Amino acid sequence: MSRHSRSVLFVLAAAFLWGCIGLFSNALSALGFLPLEITSVRLTGAGLLFGLYALLFRPTLFRIRLRHLWCFLGTGICSFVFFNYCYFRCISACSLSVAAILLYTAPCFVLLLSALFFREKLTGRLLLALAVTFAGCVLVTGVGGQQTVSPAALLLGLGSGFGYALYSIFSRAALQRGYTPVAVTLWTLLCGGLGVLPLLDFPHYLTVLQTPGAWLPALGLILLSTIAPILLYTLGLSGLSNGTASLLATLEPVVAALIGVFFFRETLTLTQLLGILLVLSAVALLGRKSAPD
Repeated sequence: MSRHSRSVLFVLAAAFLWGCIGLFSNALSALGFLPLEITSVRLTGAGLLFGLYALLFRPTLFRIRLRHLWCFLGTGICSFVFFNYCYFRCISACSLSVAAILLYTAPCFVLLLSALFFREKLTGRLLLALAVTFAGCVLVTGVGGQQTVSPAALLLGLGSGFGYALYSIFSRAALQRGYTPVAVTLWTLLCGGLGVLPLLDFPHYLTVLQTPGAWLPALGLILLSTIAPILLYTLGLSGLSNGTASLLATLEPVVAALIGVFFFRETLTLTQLLGILLVLSAVALLGRKSAPD
């Protein structure tokens, strides 16, 4: 298997695991966790577990140069904390479907920022895949013509997309400075976990952490929907352009929609099925190495 094919599979696996986040976040929400507290469970818990692993087995991962710290403040705080905060706020301000569409403006930001900072070419294949993917996301989330979005919700949604896009940019910068995908993952989680702590209501947070039954979904959120996909996505970035990886990752809302059908008894309309086909078509288009990225 070629390096490109492996990278494509890594990113698709990451998207699948990210799409499963609803299984765990819905369980925590039902137990009384607030959106920012769920974000903290993801980042702080993952940072602690991954940090413990690194301390015991790979302590050299902690070695970074202080002049490169901005890369990980970027992936951890500017990207992960910021986009999660905006995303959950957007959900409460409008709806999950609208928030998901605005979150998946991220590939647009990735392509533009990558062209600006890394001089990546905006090829016809990338632009076509971008258009098909965005149209598919719109259809998958099932937005109707009667829904309205307030200016505040719109800004929050676009902020979530911009923050989501920043991970590709900052992690690429770290990879170019010689850091391994595992090191990028570790420092992203450490910086993100520390960065979210000042925003929490600690008395409430400590109370819900002691709720019976909270640890199982928390571990699923930490291991399966945080550590594993971040590592897989970063591995994929080592063999793909930012734009291609970001567009491949938009398989996530398709997975989320299917999980809603099979686990939460949600229904899929013909329009949403068409959206799934569009996203899968864009993934297949980007999976072929027919032209340089």
